[in-house]
Amino acid sequence: MQAQRPVTGGELAKVMGVSRQVIVQDIAILRAQGKEILATPQGYLWQRPQVAERRRAVLAVAHAPEDTGTELNLLVDYGLKVIDVIVEHPLYGELRGLLMLESRWDVEKFLESLAQAGAGLLSSLTGGVHLHTVEYTREEDFNLARKALANAGFLLTGD
Repeated sequence: MQAQRPVTGGELAKVMGVSRQVIVQDIAILRAQGKEILATPQGYLWQRPQVAERRRAVLAVAHAPEDTGTELNLLVDYGLKVIDVIVEHPLYGELRGLLMLESRWDVEKFLESLAQAGAGLLSSLTGGVHLHTVEYTREEDFNLARKALANAGFLLTGD
């Protein structure tokens, strides 16, 4: 099975004719063997080697929970892929949640899942302060996204 998007355990189970639990166990074994398989909110994703022309950066941001959609849409609207969210927890250290968002549709589905789960955002542990690892192709897009975040009052800077 080849997919360009994350695939849920249920989808894999159906294709393979096994239970979802078998898939979860097999994925755990593959990950333990060093296979780079990400478990995202949208499903499993094989981590392909990073394409040379794509760059990564980390953005420090802060905002209220109700501004999450605005923040994420600003990033994807400029062509950035939001890889994860990271917070610094006083007891556990760095906590990271994989997002893998690259379109408004992805953001919408993430927000729907968040609402359905009744879960809190990781940033709620840090008063809204968090980091995002982002991936981008053009430096201009990254700079425009940073400017948009700053204009919205979301970007944290050392100034």
